[in-house]
Amino acid sequence: MRDTHFGIGALGLDLSVGHWAADGLLTVFFLVAGIELKRELVAGELRTPAAAALPVVAAVCGMAVPALLYVAVARTGGGSLSGWAVPMATDIAFALAVLAVLSTHLPSAMRAFLLTLAVVDDLGAILVIALFFTSDLNLLALGGAVGGLVLFYALQRLRVRGWWWYVPLGIAIWALMYNGGVHATVAGVAMGLILRATPDDDTGGRKPEQTSPGTRTEHLLRPFSAGVAVPLFALFAAGVSVSVSSMGEVFTRPEPLGVIAGLVIGKIVGIFAGTYLAVRFTRARLNPDLAWADVFALAALAGIGFTVSLLIGELAFPDPAQAEHIKAAVLAGSVIAALLAVLLVKRRDRIYRRLFEEENRDDDLDGVPDIYQREPDGAA
Repeated sequence: MRDTHFGIGALGLDLSVGHWAADGLLTVFFLVAGIELKRELVAGELRTPAAAALPVVAAVCGMAVPALLYVAVARTGGGSLSGWAVPMATDIAFALAVLAVLSTHLPSAMRAFLLTLAVVDDLGAILVIALFFTSDLNLLALGGAVGGLVLFYALQRLRVRGWWWYVPLGIAIWALMYNGGVHATVAGVAMGLILRATPDDDTGGRKPEQTSPGTRTEHLLRPFSAGVAVPLFALFAAGVSVSVSSMGEVFTRPEPLGVIAGLVIGKIVGIFAGTYLAVRFTRARLNPDLAWADVFALAALAGIGFTVSLLIGELAFPDPAQAEHIKAAVLAGSVIAALLAVLLVKRRDRIYRRLFEEENRDDDLDGVPDIYQREPDGAA
């Protein structure tokens, strides 16, 4: 079913069900992610440049180290270097979903850090696809998409209201981006970052805005994104068939082994080391609500490559037999990274839950937490 085609061929949109899920439905998810990121940058955990720079540096290092580790493993084993970009990507949908399922008392700064890291990571991977694995870029269509984004930005700056302006324009930007040869989800992120994150104070005689355009759009699309787009994407676009023999050769061939090493080891080393070095030698500062153990857990979570890594693997290895080994490696590496991340994140959640319980304990039932009634050490 995922290979069934439908759409408007004259507009270059006669796509398979799998492509509609990956390039269409997932764009809605990235639009919501872009809105969330914009809010964090404007009024949230990342509103200061020092805080915002850190996950960006972490993302860049989290792309570079896995690629270098793949090259080292593949070269040592005499394998192909074509798959260097496969372990670079983080699957933002699955990584955030795992964090959401496990989180009961984790600080919101963890989600903000992972969101920024994953968005930058995926944009970097999409840029790599455009530069190294795409030979048929349509510059005219890309120019039209950029022009559409400029118009979208102008409408927001001019405080133009009304969905009838933005919905047709957004669809046009998405279609042009797709026909331009760039992953269409870029359009979703870009529009999400352009939407205003604060209500309009200067109403010009019109009814004041109760919420910002970004917040309204997020509230409207989030149920569809979480309940329809991501599950259908996982069902149709991410479905892969891997033989038992391919899984058996994952740890014996240099290319699959390089992918697994990049996702499981490279991501952790790159993100954690990049974050530490940035804090150590620049003005970037770790959010006070985060501990280094939190960064380590998030680095493991970022090793869930899955969808974008599978896409790069198909582009890097046109031979079906090689591609199947790479798919098996991506699945194995992502599962290993996810299991490791589950252990680390659950441990951090237990620690934060214990701290929360200690801070709110009220054994004498006087309405004041006991922690605020303790006598200082050495008091008479």
